[in-house]
Amino acid sequence: MRLFFPRRLATWLLNRFGWRVVYRPPELAKAVIIFYPHTSNWDFVVGILARSAIDLPVYFAGKDSLFRWPYGWVFRGLGGLPVNRREHTGLVAQLAEEFKRRESFYLAIAPEGTRRATTSMKSGFYRVALLAQVPLGCAFIDYPRREVGIREFLQLSGNEAADLARIAEVYAGCHGKHPAQEGPFTFAAKPAAGRE
Repeated sequence: MRLFFPRRLATWLLNRFGWRVVYRPPELAKAVIIFYPHTSNWDFVVGILARSAIDLPVYFAGKDSLFRWPYGWVFRGLGGLPVNRREHTGLVAQLAEEFKRRESFYLAIAPEGTRRATTSMKSGFYRVALLAQVPLGCAFIDYPRREVGIREFLQLSGNEAADLARIAEVYAGCHGKHPAQEGPFTFAAKPAAGRE
């Protein structure tokens, strides 16, 4: 069961509440799409409407607790894929395999991993895009301008510092509902060899 809003209704609702969709369509049938900044529960509502307005079948990875009774069927119907973030389960490899299995697949991930303030991004989106060899779409929500959509699609080089700098450039000047909670485009330091 798919619960997508009709395109015209989604566009009307966004316009009714003062939102404008800015959209650069993908050139390929597969991409990891990050959604930034994610600082409010309203991001999900606006993002789902924008997805319907641009008529792009984007799935999203969400924490598995969202998919429990009584609302699990709603999130699955909206294109959600439950993710267990409490355990290391080879999720990156599983998602990369999902890209190989499908002819067309767009997967949205919130790189901050939370609405709260963070000091770094989760690296899963980056590793999935590299392993699956797909471009990275930069979806955004900008509350001051009341704009939502996809700004750019990037081919990652594998040079983390350079790629993160390019991603940060795409999002320059873009702010969430709670700007103080926006995370910087850096990854957490990796533990030294031999340490957990």
